[in-house]
Amino acid sequence: MNNLKAYFVWDANIRWFHWINLLCVLGLIAVGVVILNGKALGVATEGKILLKTVHVWIGYIFAANLLWRLVWAFIGGQYARWRAILPGGQDYVSEVRDYITAFKAGRPRQYLGHNPLGRIAVTLLLCLLLVQAVTGLILAGTDLFYPPIGSWIASWIANPGVDPATLVPYAKEMYDPVAYDAMRSFRKPFITIHYYGFYVLLGLALAHILAVVMTELREGGNLISAMFSGKKILSETPSDKKRVD
Repeated sequence: MNNLKAYFVWDANIRWFHWINLLCVLGLIAVGVVILNGKALGVATEGKILLKTVHVWIGYIFAANLLWRLVWAFIGGQYARWRAILPGGQDYVSEVRDYITAFKAGRPRQYLGHNPLGRIAVTLLLCLLLVQAVTGLILAGTDLFYPPIGSWIASWIANPGVDPATLVPYAKEMYDPVAYDAMRSFRKPFITIHYYGFYVLLGLALAHILAVVMTELREGGNLISAMFSGKKILSETPSDKKRVD
């Protein structure tokens, strides 16, 4: 029987990002579902504004947390960096093929960082999270006149003689009708991307959880507890030890 060995893999920044991101995504999903079904739930205009405000503030935490993770991929430890995340590099295709073959044969290879398929999944998730963050910030400006573009949107649609700083959501009497319609046309593609991105993110998140559970059961390596302790406990020499060293 192989001896178990502990490796410190996930630094504090990675662990904090992971759990803050999880809480933010859950909060955004919960509030977003209520907003989408506000009419059926009988939510009044004031309630809808409150829900959107909560959604935006959670979104700010989500975006700031994601931004730090992207920065950390340039300056963090070896397992946090882009070279350990992004798919590709020397012999990557053969590495994927070998990983799948070993997994099917019941002899899964163990990794310190993400396995070859995991790198694809994490890259897709980060890209989708970034898309949701950017489109969400734009919608925050068009809906509630919140930063970073809220003041510009308010200046764009304010009626002549109305101070843009005084604009409030759903107060159409304060808006120039032509400018407001133009702003809504500008907003439309971003809300479409954000809306469908929500469902794609939900699907990827569920697939990610399923993959983690399956990998934990087949490969071992305490993937879940490692996101608390930072340490992976492996029974074999990690397949990616040389690649990330």
